[in-house]
Amino acid sequence: MTKPDISGLLVIDKPRGVTSHDVVAAVRGALHMKRVGHAGTLDPMATGVLVVGFGNATRLLNYIVDHDKTYLATIRLGQRTDTDDADGELLSMERIATTFPSRRTVEKTIAERFTGRIEQVPNSYSAIKINGQRAYDLAREGKDVDLKARPVTISEFHVSAVRYGYASSARAGAPLAVAADISPDEAWKAGTAEPGMQPVMEIDVRVACSAGTYIRALGRDLGEELGLGGHLTMLRRIRVGRFSVDAPNVMTAHAESKTFTNRDGVEVTRNCAVLDDADHAADHALDLVASAAVSMDMLPVSGREATDLRFGRRIARDIRGTMAAYVPETNDLVAIVERAKKGEAKPVAVFN
Repeated sequence: MTKPDISGLLVIDKPRGVTSHDVVAAVRGALHMKRVGHAGTLDPMATGVLVVGFGNATRLLNYIVDHDKTYLATIRLGQRTDTDDADGELLSMERIATTFPSRRTVEKTIAERFTGRIEQVPNSYSAIKINGQRAYDLAREGKDVDLKARPVTISEFHVSAVRYGYASSARAGAPLAVAADISPDEAWKAGTAEPGMQPVMEIDVRVACSAGTYIRALGRDLGEELGLGGHLTMLRRIRVGRFSVDAPNVMTAHAESKTFTNRDGVEVTRNCAVLDDADHAADHALDLVASAAVSMDMLPVSGREATDLRFGRRIARDIRGTMAAYVPETNDLVAIVERAKKGEAKPVAVFN
């Protein structure tokens, strides 16, 4: 019996402790199909919106990757790690900070240096490829990773809360022992820390940014600008373009520790992603037309125009950007089209 050809997009709330690839593997298992991919990698520490496409909807993923995004994050100032997040190892500092700026000072620094169009050097532990190798693989091998600055746009960088206190000087991401509750205009001068602890400052932020922005790099660079060092202790992506973590069809998942024997015969224990409603995964998905509608602007076409597009022919339509052509009467996604010249649109991907 031939399986029905299904295609669509799932919006998954990725749990902490698993990779984006782990989530894709879980979807492959739930849908019993190989043609599955995702748009925009989330680090293992990060949670939130991961758009997963299956079947013909995987053709939409390259367009979704370019959408702007919104994140919630916690930046710990006063400590640095080798990965710029709490999954890394703490780096030694020339001096331990004992005086921390006021909330107003931090907000002023963000407004002046970290909003609008800025130049950002991505993290060494990123998925960017250098001569065919991922930067994080090179970094883990102890090799130098030379990444160039590139322009990104920060449309919102809002501080929602500030905390001062003490954290472990040996382990990144350890809980904060809050020590002070002061006004937004006051700086904080720390007292004597207990053994194994050091003073730090934490800020909760909301960031809306263009594709290609690294929130870990924002935390790192803000810490450097303030002379404190910084890294993320929490990161949650709440929006990718029109995909929101609050949408009613969002699918949840959790991490489970599993032990298996690898190809070398060695027993290995690692986290895997488990979908919370795996048996009904397809019911959570947007169909192909709905998937296209949240991925790009739509272009209604006639049956004749649909035939022309599917044969690679241009149609007489004056469009500005990339659009998804569909036949409203049959709810049929036909093609992704782009402007060829004034008054003409051409297909760049066809759905049969």
